[in-house]
Amino acid sequence: MVLFNMYKPKIMAIVPAAGIGSRMKSNLPKQYIKIQNCTILEHTLNTLLLHPNINRIVVSLNQQDHYFHTLSISSNIRIVSVIGGKKRMYSVLSGLIFETDADWVIIHDAVRPCLNYKDLDNLISIIKKNPVGAILARPVSDTIKYSNMKNKHSLYTLDRKNLWHALTPQLFQMNLLKYCLKKIVQDKINITDEASALEYCGYTPLLILGSSKNIKITWPDDLLLAKFYLQRSNCI
Repeated sequence: MVLFNMYKPKIMAIVPAAGIGSRMKSNLPKQYIKIQNCTILEHTLNTLLLHPNINRIVVSLNQQDHYFHTLSISSNIRIVSVIGGKKRMYSVLSGLIFETDADWVIIHDAVRPCLNYKDLDNLISIIKKNPVGAILARPVSDTIKYSNMKNKHSLYTLDRKNLWHALTPQLFQMNLLKYCLKKIVQDKINITDEASALEYCGYTPLLILGSSKNIKITWPDDLLLAKFYLQRSNCI
């Protein structure tokens, strides 16, 4: 009998990076904005490269991307690129088509550069506990309002007791994620994260508490916070 602590799970990571980041009001996609002389995408990839169980990282790019292959990290032997799609789920599916012997897949936002290794390792450790997978998440602490988007009036307040902010990485059994995403496409369902695809198909991923520093860079102000969190880190 082989003990789990002697077993090294084979994991592939997919980083959807086909977005153009229009809300950042930048001349280039936000994943290529620099913080401490490194692009946001480089910070993101460097953390994933630190984990020994991640054998391959697939970066899903916009068809018009002219930036990625100018980065030195693009030549890392564990990193490959594919062409993504107009929606996140198509970019993830493009990554899943890549031939690999991995049994598990991690999906991580290109613009979450502040992921810490401990959270990544905690997520990967659930492989021995749950055959479905898990996501990093945080309980909602703010009061949540439901609005009328047309005139932005507050209509009512949601009960936050059972609400969580979904983060990435998200980790799933590879064949299961493929099946659920194909079902989503077939049924023409819109989703914003991979856990939604599993939920739609009746599966319940675990929620793993993640750090509040694991922010997604969406607005210009987010850059200042990310710079603060990354100020002691170095780009490899």
